Amino acid sequence: MKNIKKMLVGALIPIVMVGGCIGYSKMHSQAVPTLDYSVQENWAVTPEKVDKDVDVFFIAPTTTKDPAMNMNVKDPEARKKFLGATMMEKGIYDDKTNFYAPYYEQMTMEAYNLDEKGREQYFEKAYADVDAAFNYYMEHYNNGKPIVLAGFSQGGEILKMLLIHHPEIQDKLVAAYVIGWNITDEDLAKYPQLKMAQGEKDTGVIVSFCSENEDIHESIIVPETTNGINPLNWKTDGTVATKEENLGACFTDYSGKIKKEVPQLCGAHLDENRGTLKVSDVTPEEYPARLDFLKDGNYHIYDYQFFYRNLEKNVQTRIQSYFETHMN
Repeated sequence: MKNIKKMLVGALIPIVMVGGCIGYSKMHSQAVPTLDYSVQENWAVTPEKVDKDVDVFFIAPTTTKDPAMNMNVKDPEARKKFLGATMMEKGIYDDKTNFYAPYYEQMTMEAYNLDEKGREQYFEKAYADVDAAFNYYMEHYNNGKPIVLAGFSQGGEILKMLLIHHPEIQDKLVAAYVIGWNITDEDLAKYPQLKMAQGEKDTGVIVSFCSENEDIHESIIVPETTNGINPLNWKTDGTVATKEENLGACFTDYSGKIKKEVPQLCGAHLDENRGTLKVSDVTPEEYPARLDFLKDGNYHIYDYQFFYRNLEKNVQTRIQSYFETHMN
């Protein structure tokens, strides 16, 4: 298990969550994308064969400690980490989808040492790349197929921004998995196309949660409150899901291979005040935060890993539900 934890941190330790970044989702980017997505090398992953009826467009988390404010996508080591972090989550979506994930000039950890105004141009640069990649994907790859959108951490914040700026995709949206990022009441009030999942089968909705234990009352991921759903029982209230409802935590490596699987690792319930996912049956000693800006007890880096099999099943459930409700 020690090696698994070390591998997880290697992929995710640069992820930075700063509450000030939330404001960026309320503006259109003025930045010009620097990557040409007609060039294959600017895609981390595209399917070898397009043989599924549904696509996934995935936005990777922050993966670089480069002192530059935006990732250098030409750097081989940066690309390796970026691809590795993408592959670690890819298996959740693979069975029923064609998987697309662009490289993008994401903000680096060092950018978060700036104040919100100082960070703005660097976040906009990251978003501009993803927006350009999504536009290219829609024009050249989608071909009318339903879409699962997915992102983690910084990728989740960018995904929220993408949903805000592309309301036209709502009818094609199976679900948007905005994992490890907040969705506030203000977001939902201002942008009516943002709809939170209310169960395990609804479509055109946002699936979101942020994991922590009972001792965490604020964090830079969720400074105050968020809206979410419990990935074990698909409830949006405080109903407790026991660890017996956990189909399997999976710890993956940079290739996406599952190195260790633990059925019934943990239970969880939603905090009805904070909206965060309170995880039981594990301890901070076993699963430390590993990030300087998070207190132990914040399980952010394990968001996908703790609930891997439940998420995998849910992607398939929502795809089936989409076709049942949209194709009849």
